[in-house]
Amino acid sequence: MVDIPAVPPPGPAKPLRGSRATDRDTTREGSYVSATADHADPAQVLTGAAPEASADTQAAARLGFAAGQVVQEIGYDEDGDEALRAAIEALTGSALVDEDYEDVVDAVLLWHREDDGDLVDALVDALTALADGGHIALLTPKAGRPGHIEPSDIGEAAPTAGLSQTSSVSAGRDWAGTRLVAPKAARAGKR
Repeated sequence: MVDIPAVPPPGPAKPLRGSRATDRDTTREGSYVSATADHADPAQVLTGAAPEASADTQAAARLGFAAGQVVQEIGYDEDGDEALRAAIEALTGSALVDEDYEDVVDAVLLWHREDDGDLVDALVDALTALADGGHIALLTPKAGRPGHIEPSDIGEAAPTAGLSQTSSVSAGRDWAGTRLVAPKAARAGKR
């Protein structure tokens, strides 16, 4: 005879996120989010805070990536940060397109190291497929890592390429990220 374990009774309902509120469920802090809140587990009370996003997802968002964007990746090599790449793909909802992509893109992910050549040329090349209002996320090795580029060099190269620096973020253990955009005056002149 086979001994089959008993199936435990169904537990309390899990909170429903994104459901429409009725008179029995709300999304206010400290409330249960359930179609029948009277049976919800007190341990599942929402506190109003969203779950912590990973550091890579936060870096991707701070670099300006958002859902629905087409992102072209230029300069990727084996030293690239795979977790950051995966976070960008998850955030945008699509795979990164490569340097050979022949359509307009919303953003460019540009990996650049000191020995990759002239930074101004790389930035100008990255602008080729970039849509109006798009941005370039320039990733360079952090200080002390092989291929490091001084922030002052980025500060000089960006305006030469017709770009403005909007933010700098830590984009992983080994990479610093700089978000670059075309100045508003230049974008207005393209119309």
